Amino acid sequence: MADTRAPDPRFRKQPNRQSRSCKVCRLRKVKCDRVKPCHACCAHGYPSKCVYENVPDEDAQPISQAEEIRNLRDEIRDLRARIDVRQDGSRAQDLQRLDQLESLFESIRSAPPRVVESLVKDIRTAHGGLKDELVPVGPWEGHDAYKNYGRQSRGSSVSTLVVRNRGSDVEEINFNDSVEYDEDDYEDEISVRSGSDSSSSGATSIMNMQRPVVDVFVERFVDAFAPEVDLKSGRAGALRAAAGIRMFSPLISDAYEAVSVAFFGRSVQNKQIEASGFRLYPRVLRGLQDALNDPERCKAESTLVTVILLLAFESVERTTQSGVSAHVRGAVRLIEHRGPENHMYGVEHLMFTELRPYWITLMIQIGGALAARKPSFLAEEEWKTIPWSAGTTTKDILHHLLDLAADIPGLLAQSDAFQEKQLESVMSTHEIAVKQSTLWNGITELTAKLRQWVIDWVECYPDGAPREVEQTEDQDFPIFQRRDLRTGAIFTPTKISYPNLLLAQTMCLYYSFRLILSSVDKRPVDRVTPMEQYDLGCGICRTLEWYILTAPGNMINRLAFPTRVAWEAFPDGGPERQFLVEVLQLVEKRHALGLWGSAMPELSVRENSPLNSDSP
Repeated sequence: MADTRAPDPRFRKQPNRQSRSCKVCRLRKVKCDRVKPCHACCAHGYPSKCVYENVPDEDAQPISQAEEIRNLRDEIRDLRARIDVRQDGSRAQDLQRLDQLESLFESIRSAPPRVVESLVKDIRTAHGGLKDELVPVGPWEGHDAYKNYGRQSRGSSVSTLVVRNRGSDVEEINFNDSVEYDEDDYEDEISVRSGSDSSSSGATSIMNMQRPVVDVFVERFVDAFAPEVDLKSGRAGALRAAAGIRMFSPLISDAYEAVSVAFFGRSVQNKQIEASGFRLYPRVLRGLQDALNDPERCKAESTLVTVILLLAFESVERTTQSGVSAHVRGAVRLIEHRGPENHMYGVEHLMFTELRPYWITLMIQIGGALAARKPSFLAEEEWKTIPWSAGTTTKDILHHLLDLAADIPGLLAQSDAFQEKQLESVMSTHEIAVKQSTLWNGITELTAKLRQWVIDWVECYPDGAPREVEQTEDQDFPIFQRRDLRTGAIFTPTKISYPNLLLAQTMCLYYSFRLILSSVDKRPVDRVTPMEQYDLGCGICRTLEWYILTAPGNMINRLAFPTRVAWEAFPDGGPERQFLVEVLQLVEKRHALGLWGSAMPELSVRENSPLNSDSP
């Protein structure tokens, strides 16, 4: 007989309810304010990791500053459109409403987290209506994180940052055993003046920018360095995603402002605007140095984003010959310090995976330029697997190539150590034979893997293989000419056309890796011959026109390293070098990239190569 007794209420199963705290706060056992991202996550530098589980009732849903900002943008846009066409009495009312919305947008966009938290909660409480007490802008004026900003808003005084620059030498990032950014080399004097009086003896030119203007600069920078492209062009959304969280981090906000203003000024050839961005640079360096010295903040995504932005700054301004290398060394050490598990989600995952070609190629380059080659931590299995283990993205043809290329620094280090021991004459004949055999076996194995990669991924590429196309003079692009190595005659070869940008970038990196590996390949058989090396360099040059004319924005930076490798594959004074000189000058002119105009000597892979050698 069935038991029909009512269940004991003491043992009644409670309905499943999701926690109202985000996962990070629940794990850390701290109070969560239910803002998305919450104050705690923002304060610790992990806004993109603030995740909430689905909650059935609407009242329990987390608040999203990003959502409110989008709503405010849309309403401001609609109001401006109505104001432009209206001439009746309601126009004044719309103007007042527009002033309120813009003030509120400024508050949410740039206020400290505690202010943003209160504003957004009040908006949600009002269900779309604005309360008068929310309108004033700048209740955080004087706050440490914003006291040096040059800001101007309705009804408030002007605060202007004035900086004199005297130099531009840069050091490496400092955390633990690395080196430091030294802002003393960037600034002679920093002074903040408030009020309408802008006179100052000896001060450099001053530019006051309202926040909406800076937003325009940031959007233009993001469009250039992180254009919206499909997966077949290669992922390019990391800097765009990072720009979306900059309102939660003063460090990221400062970095975006400095880089984007300088880039805009350079792109429109306005020295005053460019200098305004450059003057913000010392404060970004100080903020970054403080973050790197903090045991917890040094692993925050805001720190990683800022380091990447400074790399972009150097590609635009090229403040010194060692600037790019210094920032790269710091970025690579920062990534290693963070560990692979901190690159599985969000902006951090995008920053690591999208820029992985830079990390691997520049690990190769740094070793060559500094004669300090060593195996790369990126060759370890955990770095090839863990960042993708959450399924945030999947590996494509490029990343499968990079899995193999990560082993190249280790082989270069073996070769350097072997040659050094030979010169010192400290090895026996047996030791020489063993070390030489180990090196050759490593080169043989990696060469075989690269050839198999071509079979598995290039020859079976779903969108088709690269095509040979005749070069014509109707395109505004230099004509590449090469030599017939048997006769010495100069002729115009075909150029290479690709089904998409991803394959073009990948093939140029493949040519580069084969060239670099061949530089230490002394095997008696099956090694790359000088003629094959020349053809690999020509393969890069024959790709440049298609890629540079096809790639949107500054995605052409993805071919910076292959272009420099090709430069070093050719003799000075030949038609190949002349073609590359014209290409570099063209890119600098069209895209305002100072790095390309210098012929990128800091990307040299030659051991002990002086940074100024072979520059046009």
